[in-house]
Amino acid sequence: MSMEPRWWHDAVVYQIYPRSFNDSNGDGIGDIPGIIEKLDYIQSLGSNVIWLSPVYQSPMEDNGYDISSYRDIAPEFGTMADMEKLLFEADKRQIKIVMDLVVNHTSDQHPWFQESKSSKDNPKRDWYIWKDPKSDGTPPNNWESFFEPQAWTLDEATGQYYLHLFSHQQPDLNWANPDVRHAVYDMMHFWLKKGLGGFRMDVINMIGKPSDFPDATIFDAGVAGWEHWSNNLLAHQYLREMHDHVLQHYDVLTVGETPFTTTLDGRYYSHPDRNEISMIFQFEHVSIDREEHNAVKKPFDLVQYKEIMSRWQQDLYQKGWNSVYWSNHDQPRAVSRYGSDCPQYRVVSAKMLATTLHCMSGTPYIYQGEELGMTNKHFESIEEFNDLMAKFHYEKMMKKGLSPEEGLAFLNDFSRDHARVPMHWDSSNNAGFTNGQPWLPLNSNYTEINAQQAVDDKTSIYHHYRQLIELRKASPYRDVIVYGRYELIEPEDAHVYAYLRRHEQRALLVISNFTDQLQTRHYSFNIEKMVLNNYSDDELNWTSLKAVTLKPYQSVIIEVAC
Repeated sequence: MSMEPRWWHDAVVYQIYPRSFNDSNGDGIGDIPGIIEKLDYIQSLGSNVIWLSPVYQSPMEDNGYDISSYRDIAPEFGTMADMEKLLFEADKRQIKIVMDLVVNHTSDQHPWFQESKSSKDNPKRDWYIWKDPKSDGTPPNNWESFFEPQAWTLDEATGQYYLHLFSHQQPDLNWANPDVRHAVYDMMHFWLKKGLGGFRMDVINMIGKPSDFPDATIFDAGVAGWEHWSNNLLAHQYLREMHDHVLQHYDVLTVGETPFTTTLDGRYYSHPDRNEISMIFQFEHVSIDREEHNAVKKPFDLVQYKEIMSRWQQDLYQKGWNSVYWSNHDQPRAVSRYGSDCPQYRVVSAKMLATTLHCMSGTPYIYQGEELGMTNKHFESIEEFNDLMAKFHYEKMMKKGLSPEEGLAFLNDFSRDHARVPMHWDSSNNAGFTNGQPWLPLNSNYTEINAQQAVDDKTSIYHHYRQLIELRKASPYRDVIVYGRYELIEPEDAHVYAYLRRHEQRALLVISNFTDQLQTRHYSFNIEKMVLNNYSDDELNWTSLKAVTLKPYQSVIIEVAC
């Protein structure tokens, strides 16, 4: 099989977390007019797709992932007119807008749920998942929630439990009901007709629930119950129906958030002949250094990382499509996690991470501030955290007997709030994010790490990202990077990640030192041309690969003889 080219194959997606991106009206919350103000910045970076985290009407219990109206904009973010202007202004710059599609669950304030809970015989009762208690009054099964100990909450008025895989304020929709599915499809048409470029589908692999709701038996690999409600045949059936009713009528990018997936699942979702979605986010590589639900930090294992990434690159080659990412709104800052955020190495290690990722096959995703090398913030107490998941994990850690210091240390490594700290635009008050009181306190290092500094400095991380994006989009190496075959070099090397990309008569070798030590390596390829180096241009003087010494966090792209 040869992949039929699609516009999103060489796209580079920039994720915006609206609440933290740019505040235009001084209320301390980022908004849609603030995004419009920064479209030129994103265009200059080279990204041609924006993934917009939710801006729908919401009580904001989970920062917008609890939607109370799919066809209205949250007032703190702006108006529908603002949203339509964003689509118009982005289109003028040849940027497509991808919105979050959050349809595994709604807010408990959504009119659908308000009707559903009003009585057992309400026409919308079956739009959500209601079950009788067991004979002893306990929940229908032992499933857990991501944000709470149980996935079921009792409604005293009707005497039944409703299912919520996340907060009790986020009840799960009943996708087994065709009326629910068609209401979702109608809503998707509503947005796509406005000119949307596609959807990022929140936990879309969880929409299929088994009709018998059996107990969980696997408790050592995440939230109890996942083996029943993730990646089952129903999820694929519903996605194919969604494609038939909606997606086939538009030329759009669709990416599914799909925890607990294997590469085989990835092929099922993204193989073009299956008519499901364009690509998925897998989570194997962001699980190496932690056991999230046990609150255990582990050393980052580069050999394991290479095995995971290489397996996805190879198993989906010509059989599906990858998305590749270091970070998003649910992950800590990449440079603090995988590189070094100390002043000596922050810039060069952030460039190294970018090079390693952007030369892989698949659509790359950049999370706001990643292109600046923004770092994790240090939180002094649990009260400083905003995130529901952070607070839930902290409670679990305390119940397990960890000390408050240990709990705080884990969150300072892994909390989602690190990504949600407001964007650093310049060195002025509040980093130019707002002239009011920011909704979440800024990282104090914004005076050194900000967009204005990065744009003005031609050797910055930002300009390195621009070069990488240019290589993918408009260089002689485009087809190698986008469609080439991937080959891992020296899989057991625990310090250096080297891989080859080949397409027709061209080959690129990517070599990245993941340590702060010099690393000497021997490779059997012949250099044709030095393409990119994350150290300064005057260092681009290698003549042979037979004995090369990589500087700390050095990363190079080299054209080699095929």
